[in-house]
Amino acid sequence: MGFFSDLSNFFNDAGTVSWDVILTLLNLVERKRRIGNVTPEGYPGYGGHWPEFRPPQETDSRCSCPGLNALANHGIISRTGRGISFVDLDRHVAGTYNISSTLSSFVAHYAARMLKRSFRNDTLDLGELDVHNGIEHDASLLRLDAAFEPNQSTKHVPYIEELLAAASSKDKHGNDVVIVKDLSNLLGKRRAVSRAVNKEFTLKTFHRLFGCANASLLLSTMGGRVEDLHSFLLHEQLPEGWESRVRQSHGLTLVNFNKLALKIESGVREKDWAQVAQEAAEHHDTVPV
Repeated sequence: MGFFSDLSNFFNDAGTVSWDVILTLLNLVERKRRIGNVTPEGYPGYGGHWPEFRPPQETDSRCSCPGLNALANHGIISRTGRGISFVDLDRHVAGTYNISSTLSSFVAHYAARMLKRSFRNDTLDLGELDVHNGIEHDASLLRLDAAFEPNQSTKHVPYIEELLAAASSKDKHGNDVVIVKDLSNLLGKRRAVSRAVNKEFTLKTFHRLFGCANASLLLSTMGGRVEDLHSFLLHEQLPEGWESRVRQSHGLTLVNFNKLALKIESGVREKDWAQVAQEAAEHHDTVPV
């Protein structure tokens, strides 16, 4: 059973990657979606009108991903964050953030495999995604390490505020924006400090790239705009009138997603934060800064 399952996964992934290359090429020649019409008609958020935002209740399930939590907070997926089918998760991530069918499918299939469930037949609670060193990992841009905060749905507000304050550029309309170097700098700091203060610290190459990939979505789908990120990260809410900044006709593909993630990773300089890490280790026995 395991062999045939692995074989099926291999062919599924190979097909997804092959199709993704085609979608990436089509994005180069096809017209971009018009501003104001990025979210497809018939999907929640069409025309910038999002379903009502409601903060999660104490019994609701949430995870470390603000993008998925926002879907639940707006009722695009189950508001409780429970009993969500992988198929629905795939569809609504793609529709809300203009993620390509290949990228959304790849991530949803990966989550199903991680939880040892059927993509087509099973469901998940959002909180189940935070298996340590599955998708969730140490040295997160927005959360404390699991050693300090086991509930990874808990936002670490100082980290978020530091990210928003780190914006070093402006867009053509004069809005403050976070750019690649800002994310690289902060990820370098997160890694250096976590390594110094967390005795259980681990960060494999896969999770380094996954962390950069998560960060890259703040640039691609949110455009790095501080005003939008404030609502999205602190409240896990989609701003009224917002639409994905990805305008390509087939959405953000795996190719471009990984290209941006690698660009962020190439700029990470953990050693630049050695002094900060040493001070954190000396003055904070349990919780990093």
